[in-house]
Amino acid sequence: MSSTIESLQSEERFFSAPSQFTNSAYIQDASFYSKASTDRLKFWADRASELKWSKKWNTVLTWERPFASWFEGGELNASVNCLDVHMETHRKHKAAIIWEGENGEVRTYTYTQLHREVCKFAYQLKHTFKVSKGDRVTLYMPMIPELAIAVLACARIGAVHSVVFGGFSAKSLKDRLLDSESKVLITADGGFRRGSSILLKDIVDEALAQRDTLVQSVIVVKHTQNDIGWIQGRDADYATIMANSKQQTEAEAMQSEDILFILYTSGTTGKPKGIIHTTGGYMTHAKYSAKAVFDLKDEDVYFCTADIGWITGHTYLVYGPLSNGATCLMYEGAPDYPNKDRFWELVEKHQVSILYTAPTAIRAFMKWGDAYPKAHDLSSLRLLGTVGEPINPEAWMWYYEHIGGKRCPIVDTWWQTETGGIMISNLVGIQDMKPGSAGLPLPGISAQVLDDTGDVVTEGGGLLSITEPWPSMLRGVWGDPQRFEDVYWSEFSTYFAGDGATVDKDGYFKILGRVDDVLNVAGHRIGTMEVESALVAYSDVAEAAVVGVVDEIKGQAIVAYVILKEGIEKTDSLKTRLFSHVSVEIGAIARPKLIVFTADLPKTRSGKIMRRILKAIANGEPVGDTTTLANPGIVEVLVGT
Repeated sequence: MSSTIESLQSEERFFSAPSQFTNSAYIQDASFYSKASTDRLKFWADRASELKWSKKWNTVLTWERPFASWFEGGELNASVNCLDVHMETHRKHKAAIIWEGENGEVRTYTYTQLHREVCKFAYQLKHTFKVSKGDRVTLYMPMIPELAIAVLACARIGAVHSVVFGGFSAKSLKDRLLDSESKVLITADGGFRRGSSILLKDIVDEALAQRDTLVQSVIVVKHTQNDIGWIQGRDADYATIMANSKQQTEAEAMQSEDILFILYTSGTTGKPKGIIHTTGGYMTHAKYSAKAVFDLKDEDVYFCTADIGWITGHTYLVYGPLSNGATCLMYEGAPDYPNKDRFWELVEKHQVSILYTAPTAIRAFMKWGDAYPKAHDLSSLRLLGTVGEPINPEAWMWYYEHIGGKRCPIVDTWWQTETGGIMISNLVGIQDMKPGSAGLPLPGISAQVLDDTGDVVTEGGGLLSITEPWPSMLRGVWGDPQRFEDVYWSEFSTYFAGDGATVDKDGYFKILGRVDDVLNVAGHRIGTMEVESALVAYSDVAEAAVVGVVDEIKGQAIVAYVILKEGIEKTDSLKTRLFSHVSVEIGAIARPKLIVFTADLPKTRSGKIMRRILKAIANGEPVGDTTTLANPGIVEVLVGT
């Protein structure tokens, strides 16, 4: 890394939450920060004490870089903390999960009902399928309630769950099965997506065809009722085993540092990287951050649009909200099927009060136009959130105005699979918001921007690092401790997040995107987010992604892939105006060499833009595996442009 990342845009707008929000916020006192910084370990011990422990810990933290051990000696169970703790409270008959399918089918599980189903499935895993504490179980399922049930059932008996996103290919699934050495695989006959069936069981059969994994049993939920292959002695029907199951299963006492789950990062090249999270520290951060950031109240209906196949779904659809006794809306389907107002229909129908979604989705909503949200009553909303990638100020403002009606505060959250939970986000009960800025590190979290020598940048751009251990930090890479050290701890003495960021005079952090995506134009290191934000700030643009191409003079030049709003004509004169607009917004150094108008961008089904693929296309290189994309057909279109 040759120099500090430059920040070429500034944002001076501030927005405050309305008094009716701040007056009832869970955290209203700014001294929460000072208490955390004065005695950080006591702060985290206090947060851990909000969980139910069967045995109290004796040491808060043992730290031998890069290995942390939190709440040593303590014992607890994650399933107990999501379910059993509510059984003797007023939440016993409260809705825990409201599920809606793509076809409009609705199923609701109270905490009592969810507890019963989890206990029944845990019993089957333990007694019928002989799953023991520490065994790995892979879940390859659509977004149906049985996925959440399976996650919590694994946690209940101490099995290590590995959820593989239902959009991955047979090869990707097999790679993860081999790496984790899973003995049981839980799946479904299929899932629904835009009116079609995704044949998950067929993909499972392909992944297991060579019989070179350790999988002994495949449990199948019959969701779509498609005809599927069946291997006697290996395959088992979920409904059948549940009908014959006992309703009580004692929870396994887990040491705080016992592994709760493995989650493989979604990169499409190289060996899958299984991130390890353990029980006590992860649950401490999940419960605390969900309550603090989303200001969860008993009466809230909380809609996290992420799939449980990703870390967002783990922490903020299952463990965080349920440990706080929240009501979670879970949806199987796309945001634009059968119509482009699907999310707003769900918000109105279920009286959603908290919405947590991705900037990619927000930019798609912008492209489709504000007529869709206008057609629905969104007055139940009181808090909005974003996750997954930096949000540009234009999209932030659209979200604030057209979805939140200028009355809903926005929490722009930065975190990673590796961090386990939210690390940077304003607590909007006590802080103003800046469009495009994630805000401050949460109380208890120490984050800094560093230059390439490791010195602290007090104002300006650089590399984001977490400088003190935190409870939900990754404990390693499954089966590869050296990779854990090489990837995350070799750049600095502290944890290197892999992201560029800026910090401003108010201490607010703005995330610039992955360092791997940083553009190096004529010696200037420019974050992709800033150029993309400038393009999207133009009134005709809905979304943009920029990549670098080899340039003999500048080293790299910028190619911009641009999606226009509905009804806007793709003309050379518009390209000219966009070139000029970027020059005015950022400077001539950031002016793209080429603008490509496109109807879509290559994205994973979680909504992340695959800049690796765009970069390969722009540089005329092989694009590699595209099976994990939501829209692989767009690659051929872009290659031909």
